[in-house]
Amino acid sequence: MRPIPIIKPGDVLEMKKAHPCGKATFEVVRVGSDIRIVCLGCGRDVTVPRIKLEKSIRKIISGEDAQ
Repeated sequence: MRPIPIIKPGDVLEMKKAHPCGKATFEVVRVGSDIRIVCLGCGRDVTVPRIKLEKSIRKIISGEDAQ
């Protein structure tokens, strides 16, 4: 079983599949049972259920490292 990733607001997520704009990185805005992320390519925000999002994350870049 995989460990549960710790996701915080301000983190940048690299996803397995890219957004339709072509960018595969998203910034976390809100965390809960649903997680709200913003595409760093076009600025579109998306609310995704936590379970679905955790399966599609390739890498988590902490908010301090992303600056």
